[in-house]
Amino acid sequence: MKRTLAALLLLLAAPALAQEMVTVKPAVVIDSPTLHLGDIFAGAGARAEVVIGTSPAPGRRLVVEAAQLAALARIHGLAWRPLMAGERSIIERPGRAVPQDEVLELLRVELLRLGMPAESELELPNFAAPLVPVAALLKLGLEGLVFDAAQGRFAATLVVMAEGLPSQRLRLAGRAMATVPVVVATRRMALGDVIRSADVRLARLRVERVRPGAAEAPDQVIGQQLRRPMTEGFPVMTGDLGPPAVVTKNALVVMTLDAPGLSLTVQGRALADAPQGGVLQVMNLESHAVVEALATGPGRVRVAMGAVPVIR
Repeated sequence: MKRTLAALLLLLAAPALAQEMVTVKPAVVIDSPTLHLGDIFAGAGARAEVVIGTSPAPGRRLVVEAAQLAALARIHGLAWRPLMAGERSIIERPGRAVPQDEVLELLRVELLRLGMPAESELELPNFAAPLVPVAALLKLGLEGLVFDAAQGRFAATLVVMAEGLPSQRLRLAGRAMATVPVVVATRRMALGDVIRSADVRLARLRVERVRPGAAEAPDQVIGQQLRRPMTEGFPVMTGDLGPPAVVTKNALVVMTLDAPGLSLTVQGRALADAPQGGVLQVMNLESHAVVEALATGPGRVRVAMGAVPVIR
């Protein structure tokens, strides 16, 4: 008899014990447009799937304070009491930003149809990317696109459609900027470096950002020697280039003096850099006389017949 009474008491106490196990989830991450009772309360049992409202917008959070938690528990018959003062549940819904590149590509396709030059660069200032659910399929559209070809200005309404989210509309305004081809450095280069094909690349920059004299094709710069250092990513200016030196300052050179039926050679020291065919001053190491000579090849110069020593 005593055993039967104890078993009955346990059966009667089971619902109460189950109710006592209901607790609040202090932090919840949800990726659904609706909020369920079980998202907030652990141990809600069969009531866990009851819809109690809408989730926060993607990228936002919702704070359910103790008074709201108590009201929800009372309405849905959950035996819950706060375990501590100020107990609350924070519901967060992850979001991802609509990629600006996708918006620009959509604009480009439509603006080309309205006569925008193909090599234009689009500028979209103050673009605040809307947020959509992380895993939602995304579809973008444009409404009311207008384009002023003379000023390069455009305006439109961006329509953002994502699964589980009402359509969003965002006003866009920007400019289509004309660009020109420019040769830019791919690495930092020092004074005297000879430019190789790997040292430069062709890019397109906005017209207003390019100074007169910027090289427009790699063939203009490859094989040329720098007259000043070059910074990576900067346009290469044709005025900063020259033919590569075949004779370098302070290097030993072979001086040749040609005369009818006679060719004399002597060792000298170059007093300046010079490209093929360039004129420079050279010191004769035997007489220490300084004369003007013509660079004829790597480490070789030719002195004109009757050249007069230079007074230094």
